[in-house]
Amino acid sequence: MQPKIVVLATGGTIAGWASSASSNVDYRAGELSIAAILRTVPGTTLHGYQLESEQIAQLDSKDMNWTVLTSLALRVDELIASSDVHAVVITHGTDTLEETAFFLHLVCAPSKLVVLTCAMRPANSYSPDGPSNLADAIAIAGQPSLSGVLVTCAGRIHSAVDVQKDHPYRLDAFGSGEAGCVGFVEEGRVRFVYVPTVASPAVAHQFREKLRAATTSRQWPKIEILVSVTAASGFCVDALVAQGVDGLVIAGTGNGTIHHCLESALVRAQNLGVQVRVTTRCSSGRVIPATAGKFQHTEGLNAIKARIALVLQLLCR
Repeated sequence: MQPKIVVLATGGTIAGWASSASSNVDYRAGELSIAAILRTVPGTTLHGYQLESEQIAQLDSKDMNWTVLTSLALRVDELIASSDVHAVVITHGTDTLEETAFFLHLVCAPSKLVVLTCAMRPANSYSPDGPSNLADAIAIAGQPSLSGVLVTCAGRIHSAVDVQKDHPYRLDAFGSGEAGCVGFVEEGRVRFVYVPTVASPAVAHQFREKLRAATTSRQWPKIEILVSVTAASGFCVDALVAQGVDGLVIAGTGNGTIHHCLESALVRAQNLGVQVRVTTRCSSGRVIPATAGKFQHTEGLNAIKARIALVLQLLCR
């Protein structure tokens, strides 16, 4: 029996449909099925792999939620554990792709490749980018003896830890900051610069067990993100604490510095049991923590991914 590459679809612009082929911004995301999308993929070479597909969700990724993420992670875990599955490809909207990739990195720590891809233009655009991105993802997934969660867009390959959407419109919408790309897809050929590490399988197993419980009880930690800015106040912190927030991630200025009014409110929140994490609002670099800092920093994660990590951490308490 041929080993399989399974494509899991969640919607997004890659499945989007515009009222006019000339419009790349006015469209409805998540309109096409994965079967219809796969019919548009040009010249896909499977190198002896059998291709299968499943529709996990059909949404605009700005509306991604814990329920869909849980279903996706548990299905990925099942497929990776199957001896006849070589790798998994996931089609996803660009808006929250970096969050889903990082979530799967932590929760699945896959021993095989999981490759997420996307599109910046709808499927009926005059020049859609989804088909080539999906062809690239399948080519990456067909590589032997690799593991972990990767993202590909516009011929670049990114790690789940470092990838972030850094442009709202251009086709090459993703970057990896100081880490740089993991590799490239060139005329269907995959070239890796380096291979990123996989998350801890033991910790991932613990996360998945908690996810199954959360699916039943629907009790997810409430984590919000705040930014330190000129003339910041503690109003939002106090309001969120009053609403029962479990944790706060703060994107501070510079090296994680925080306006004194906001900082005072965060200290009050922390004293009440709210978890506080600090990162920087700078687009590059990481916080170098002071010896006697008031709050825990995020180990180099940006605010978006630090929130995912804190949700999972509190879920496992």
